[in-house]
Amino acid sequence: MRDAYFRALTELGARDDRVWALTGDLGIGLFDRFQEAAPGRYLNVGIAEQNLVGVAAGLAYAGKLPFAYSIAPFVTSRPHDQIRVDVALPKANVKLVGVGGGVAYGTLGPTHHAIEDIALMRALPGLTVLTPGDPNDAYLATLAAAQIDGPVYLRLGKNGEPSVLPEGTGLDVGCAVELRCGRDVAILSAGTILPEANAAADRLAARGIDATLVHFGTVKPLDVAAVLAAAARCPFVVTAEEHTVMGGFGSAVAEALAEHGSSTRLHRVGLRDEFAHAVGSRAHLVRHYGLDADAIASAARTLLDGPSQGACE
Repeated sequence: MRDAYFRALTELGARDDRVWALTGDLGIGLFDRFQEAAPGRYLNVGIAEQNLVGVAAGLAYAGKLPFAYSIAPFVTSRPHDQIRVDVALPKANVKLVGVGGGVAYGTLGPTHHAIEDIALMRALPGLTVLTPGDPNDAYLATLAAAQIDGPVYLRLGKNGEPSVLPEGTGLDVGCAVELRCGRDVAILSAGTILPEANAAADRLAARGIDATLVHFGTVKPLDVAAVLAAAARCPFVVTAEEHTVMGGFGSAVAEALAEHGSSTRLHRVGLRDEFAHAVGSRAHLVRHYGLDADAIASAARTLLDGPSQGACE
């Protein structure tokens, strides 16, 4: 995803002289092609993320289109007050880009994990939250972010993520993508957990369980119609995210279901109310904290084995 982002950013910089690339002392070398395509429009502000956001806001006030890039918790949690006051409140045209969403920086510990970033960003009025699921989705999301007139948080994985979405899949901000149409249980996935959600649907299919799978490349605005359509088709919904269950994608889905009177049973797969103190690779942490394909499939089977809430349509 990281490489896909930089490819899109370089294309944007080459054709739009409003585009600036900023970083908080991260990704050195990765900006080389951007600097060639957009000389004079790259700034490394150092390890000073509050300043990173402030400078980006200032550029936006001057009519520029800044992309501020850092490790996800450093570009969301550390400068949150600057994001709230300098970016969200005045609706500044700033694109905040967090790399390593979830537990991608597994060996660096909980200070480098972004497990509450979606909750922080979706709570800010007027701020769009994009959660691409694979590299091409990240490329399209970067291009889409540039077209949005207002603040955006773009949440990326780290790198090396597999391609999951079918070739030719487009991206419309606020619109989910249905990948499978089943009748027994719906798996709704946001962001980097998509490969695990897809594998979970495969595991369920091997047991004769017919799953719907929907990818949400945008958490805010949420595609409520897609949520309700999945819930209308199946009596059980499982949400999957590489994030805490507090305030993130699963919470957004729960809000939508409750506000529209759905009787669908819901299980949210994500980190529980805890920091990820275990150390290891992303794959290890996803497995350790119950976010992998087996955990998602198990959540679906638990719902199916529980008290029936009515048959699928």
